[in-house]
Amino acid sequence: MKYISFAIPCYNSQDYMEHAIKSILVAGEDVEILIVNDGSKDKTEKIAKKYVEKYPTIVKLINKENGGHGDAVNVGLSHATGRYFKVVDSDDWVDEDSLMKILAQVKKFVDEREEVDMLVANYVYEKVGVTHKKVIHYRNVLPQNEVFRWQDMGHFRLDQYILMHSVIYRTEMLQLSQLRLPKHTFYVDNIYVYYPLPLVRTIYYMDVDFYRYYIGREDQSVNEKVMISRVEQQIFVTKSMIDMYELRRIQSKKLRKYMTNYLAIMMTVSSILLIRSKEKENLEKKKELWQYLKKKDYRTFWKIRYGILGQTMNLPGRSGRKVSSLAYTVARRLIGFN
Repeated sequence: MKYISFAIPCYNSQDYMEHAIKSILVAGEDVEILIVNDGSKDKTEKIAKKYVEKYPTIVKLINKENGGHGDAVNVGLSHATGRYFKVVDSDDWVDEDSLMKILAQVKKFVDEREEVDMLVANYVYEKVGVTHKKVIHYRNVLPQNEVFRWQDMGHFRLDQYILMHSVIYRTEMLQLSQLRLPKHTFYVDNIYVYYPLPLVRTIYYMDVDFYRYYIGREDQSVNEKVMISRVEQQIFVTKSMIDMYELRRIQSKKLRKYMTNYLAIMMTVSSILLIRSKEKENLEKKKELWQYLKKKDYRTFWKIRYGILGQTMNLPGRSGRKVSSLAYTVARRLIGFN
């Protein structure tokens, strides 16, 4: 039996993928590692084959035409046989001690026939040049080492949202959700972690620094200049999330609030990137995005637009845009991305 399936989407990942693979291999036969080669043009496939030959019962290579990160996740999920499913990007890695603790807990779930839909752990910003690495934990929000439900969670801070880095889903639940991430689109990790939430009934949080999120490559998708150049994809993902649910129909009040706040952050990031591009046409796109939300779900629009983030993003005139950009700069330093 495979307890956890680890999908590693790879596109021209020859320079760093081995670190990701090796960090998971310590779990041995209890896991499977699905290397999804997304049409790479370098030595990614050759490196993957080396690990398949050495660990044929653990490592699998799935070659596919290039479809982007989201499509690679889709393919990995379709091949997963483990009870739980985790995505590890090829330039990231996992902490080995934390992995063994999580694996022991997953085994316990299976032995005791406990169906836990989502397991949450901490992640660490492995930012180049930073001595003190920022750890995103949830110990002030989520009950530790017990199965709980949405109504049992506390209040999330701005820098504390559950991202792809921190979440492990029960494979069967994720497959039954019919999650399909769009092809050739960046920032779909937000869809990955947002779309299944109403299907999650039970959660378990372990206060271990599990996922190591590498930040430092110039071409990385969370680099600010890169994000501005791909702002259309950020808008597309944000609109896709707006379309997913009429949030007032989400039964759990705490989950509804969490999803509303998550959407507020997506609206903030999109708005700020459009402002910081300093292009007149992008200021029009910002207005259009807010009108899109207003038309689709007026109640959610009102909550976000007149919340702290919404008001900061919509201050009038050039001076208002400067304040918005300053707020973003502060938030960026607080959160640690790009």
